[in-house]
Amino acid sequence: MVSDFFFPNFGGVESHIYYLSQCLLKLGHKVVVMTHAYGNRSGVRYMTGGLKVYYVPWRPFLMQNTLPTVYGTLPIVRTILVREKISLVHGHQAFSTLCHEALMHARTMGYKVVFTDHSLYGFADIGSIHMNKVLQFTLADVSQAICVSHTSKENTVLRSGLPPEKVFMIPNAVDTAMFKPAPERLGNDEIIIVVISRLVYRKGADLLVEVIPEICRLYPNVRFIVGGDGPKRVRLEEMREKHSLQDRVEMLGSVPHAHVRSVLISGHIFLNSSLTEAFCIAILEAASCGLLTVSTRVGGVPEVLPEDMIVLAEPDPSDMVRATGKAISLLPNIDPQQMHNRMKKLYDWHDVAKRTEIVYDRALKCPDQNLLERLSRYLSCGSWAGKIFCFVMIIDFLLWRLLQLWQPTEEIEEVPEFTLPRHQDEEIISNFNQEQNLG
Repeated sequence: MVSDFFFPNFGGVESHIYYLSQCLLKLGHKVVVMTHAYGNRSGVRYMTGGLKVYYVPWRPFLMQNTLPTVYGTLPIVRTILVREKISLVHGHQAFSTLCHEALMHARTMGYKVVFTDHSLYGFADIGSIHMNKVLQFTLADVSQAICVSHTSKENTVLRSGLPPEKVFMIPNAVDTAMFKPAPERLGNDEIIIVVISRLVYRKGADLLVEVIPEICRLYPNVRFIVGGDGPKRVRLEEMREKHSLQDRVEMLGSVPHAHVRSVLISGHIFLNSSLTEAFCIAILEAASCGLLTVSTRVGGVPEVLPEDMIVLAEPDPSDMVRATGKAISLLPNIDPQQMHNRMKKLYDWHDVAKRTEIVYDRALKCPDQNLLERLSRYLSCGSWAGKIFCFVMIIDFLLWRLLQLWQPTEEIEEVPEFTLPRHQDEEIISNFNQEQNLG
């Protein structure tokens, strides 16, 4: 598993990698995670269940991404793959610089690679055009790809030009043992709406600035709890001051993942205002805790929950207010425990791991190709871009050959195999919570 996004940082990608790795370990596979250093967390660490993590000594450059070096990570990626006797490399998230470089080097060395895309991108702005070209370069030679929703699959196929038959849809899941409803059902005298999100433009923080005052005006018995941090937090603070809502809008700041459940179970409704979303794990966590969800109808969100568990709205303030009012009227019919039991049947990380295992098997059965066969794929990426991509891969191949001469594979010491006792689900959850608190 390779990505710039992993523990102690936390989000959808991080939790996906962690839970998928734990379930693959329980299925008998060896799993090693590679990410960049976080503060003083550098070197090799072990997590619950014997999950081995390499925190390579690269510092984040921008938004938890390492500085793109193209070839700088080749020696350490080669050493890790050889030492750990890796047979397949799985990269996560198109934003991740480390992911793209590791997949490129792994293909140069002849490894099978799988890529999972967790986000949606546009086609018009400069940033998306650049990102789509990078993705096209990476996926030109990928063995198989995974997307977390059908909308995400369509988006990835259009952006990368990857054949649809090589892209699989495997959704995220939720740990229902961790996210349980409150023991006692909350009363409806005061309606509490919970928002837990990064306070950035993409997550619709500007929508919240307009929606919250209007809801508070229309429904005097509604109170908001806002968890999360980001550059848009200032705007929310200003909105609270402007409309004198200090007693009705509680700002929690950044919420550790171990404390998310305690925040969720204090509310009746979960509000998601994202402007783009491939798949929202936060919605699953809220539904598992028995909250009715109000969300913008964007990306893969409509695929996440059944219609009776979510109220969808257009990413427009007036429609968000209307949807919230509808959700408030539906609250008497909501049974948190029944909702939790339904989530148990709908989403399970063990099922995600078994489906991912099938993709791995298909990737490992892909025929081996020499450099010339692989270069033909890159040439199809564009008249100019294709030639640049071929040049990059030829240099990567030559550098790999030089490394082979300087330090032959036989001289790289392989790590000894050992297996830690397997833990039950409850123990994994308990230890994971402790790791988050200590991290």
